[in-house]
Amino acid sequence: MTNYDLIVVGAGAAGMMAACAAAKNGMDGRRILILEQNEKPGKKIYITGKGRCNFTNACELEELFLNIPQHAKFLYSSFYTFSNQDVIDFFESAGMKTKVERGNRVFPASDHASDVTGALKRMLDRYQVEIRLHSKVEEISCCEDAGFRLVLQNEKILYAKKLLLATGGKSYPATGSTGDGYRFAGQLGHTVTDLSPSLVPFVVKEEFVKDLQGLALKNIKVQILDEKKVLFEEFGELLFTHFGVSGPVILKASAVVNKQIQKKNLELVIDWKPALDEEQLDKRILRDFEDNQNRQFKNAIDHLVPAKMLPVLIRLCGIPEDKKVNEITREERKKITLLLKHFSVTLTALRGFNEAIITRGGIALKEVNPSTMESKLVSGLFFAGEVLDLDGFTGGFNLQIAWSTGYLAGLNIAEQMEEESNGI
Repeated sequence: MTNYDLIVVGAGAAGMMAACAAAKNGMDGRRILILEQNEKPGKKIYITGKGRCNFTNACELEELFLNIPQHAKFLYSSFYTFSNQDVIDFFESAGMKTKVERGNRVFPASDHASDVTGALKRMLDRYQVEIRLHSKVEEISCCEDAGFRLVLQNEKILYAKKLLLATGGKSYPATGSTGDGYRFAGQLGHTVTDLSPSLVPFVVKEEFVKDLQGLALKNIKVQILDEKKVLFEEFGELLFTHFGVSGPVILKASAVVNKQIQKKNLELVIDWKPALDEEQLDKRILRDFEDNQNRQFKNAIDHLVPAKMLPVLIRLCGIPEDKKVNEITREERKKITLLLKHFSVTLTALRGFNEAIITRGGIALKEVNPSTMESKLVSGLFFAGEVLDLDGFTGGFNLQIAWSTGYLAGLNIAEQMEEESNGI
């Protein structure tokens, strides 16, 4: 029978940080094991930030909470126990130089995500934490005399006094995030809330978006409407795809309107010229027309919108492309203005977990102590990271959730073990 003081299921950001925290805060020398089903630890870390790993955000601490669209209060103890600055200090102390870029996004100075996992691995080695790869857990149950029994895929059985589930969610399943943690939590009596992809592109109803595929827009304003109610509004960057829309502002929007889009279609309104109001834009168009009075319409607006947008704009405004500019009426010109200020498409769905950066939903927070990350239902069981019903916006906030909840869990596991050793 193989016994461990602590078994962590999942060698992702939250799991590795939790093991580091436990070892650092009193469990150094105790038997700590991380089980990972993949061939290497931190597999999802390698693809974050397009391989550069935006591992946290250097904003003011209070701003962290503003970037958590739901359940931000649950993270109060986590963020204050292990803040974004603490995360930066941790990696710097592990030998990884860091840098801050636009939007306070923090990256390894090398631009290599492998430096993040390398730093974690060095810390785990320093504390003699064992990582066992190619070790898929199939079943978890509670022992009668406290502790946990884990059955691996190879039928080997392990026992642990304390257990931390840090298996991630369902996003990017190729990295090992297959939702096993939700099943384990269910086996141990926990509730899992509805799961959906988040920080993910939208599917658009209109066929003409295929003609705009690859077109990237900067400094535009987007609104998402439920009939006349504004659900989301922000400036940013957007990308048209063969199925709909993506890009930073769209990914953020998906975290805000996640529940609504699953129930009904929503309207996306794009303002291509947010620096100009309708009257100013009309004057701009009129000036362009006055300079090109004898040209055809299709050749007179090429400075107004990107080339890829021209055929779509002409089609939607209903003005014949070969019509002379000096023949275009004021009403027709107004159609152009309205299209550019209120370019509307219908959002019908979110794309799937394969394209989602994060999972919305997870282990119900009402069943977890936010001050310790311990289960309120099962003594000695802890959770951290994406397996919980927590998610943030892009910009390093989801990894900050992983680091903070992982550290808080590891810290409290160590304290609990010490108290039990002292008979408290």
